[in-house]
Amino acid sequence: MMRFSERVAIVTGAASGIGRATALQLASDGAIVVVADIDLPGAEEVAAEIRKSGQAMAQRVDVTDAAEARSMATETLKAFGRIDILVSNAGWDRAGPFIESDEDLWDKVIAINYRGHLATTHAVLPSMIERGWGRIVTVASDAGRVGSTGEVVYSGAKGAVIAFTKGLAREVARHGINVNCVAPGLTDTPFLAGMPEKLMAAIIRSIPLGRVGRPDEVARAIAFFASPDADYITGQTLSVNGGLNMP
Repeated sequence: MMRFSERVAIVTGAASGIGRATALQLASDGAIVVVADIDLPGAEEVAAEIRKSGQAMAQRVDVTDAAEARSMATETLKAFGRIDILVSNAGWDRAGPFIESDEDLWDKVIAINYRGHLATTHAVLPSMIERGWGRIVTVASDAGRVGSTGEVVYSGAKGAVIAFTKGLAREVARHGINVNCVAPGLTDTPFLAGMPEKLMAAIIRSIPLGRVGRPDEVARAIAFFASPDADYITGQTLSVNGGLNMP
């Protein structure tokens, strides 16, 4: 039997990168997947790929808008009657020295990378609590565990996600809901576009496994936390980083 048969999973930021890989991974294991992203055409493409052999629905959502997050949850419940799994993955950054950043950048980074997790999680929790079961996986970053030059505000927001995950895990455990976090290191996604080649080469030299990660490798870690294999695990953060950082 597939690990996620009859489970309904929402994956945010699922039009590309780690989110896309996660949506495909969960679907390959039998999940019904809501492919959620602010990029609706991209989400539709991923959902169409899943529908070749499974069930999926594309849903546009701006995770910084709590009303849109609630609408996403409502539409999922209307379509499938339940929400079993949330993978809160959507993220964004623009790298550069902190001294050259401004309040508009701070607000955008914090809104997407921290408040977005609050909004999507808050939207799905009522139905999970009512049913007495749920799995929530947040996607942070190793930047939130050890810091990252040129990503100071992003590091702070991702650190907040890790702390949020721990607090929420304690609060909702009595409702049968497990909450865990995956913290990717450098991963081959559109997020890396524009990184100078010399900087990329220097980082790769410092990774013990000698390469950047692949989205599917992170997706498998996310799927583990969502699966029955992790039934007795909650409030944990798992780095998937090739050994770059060992926090």
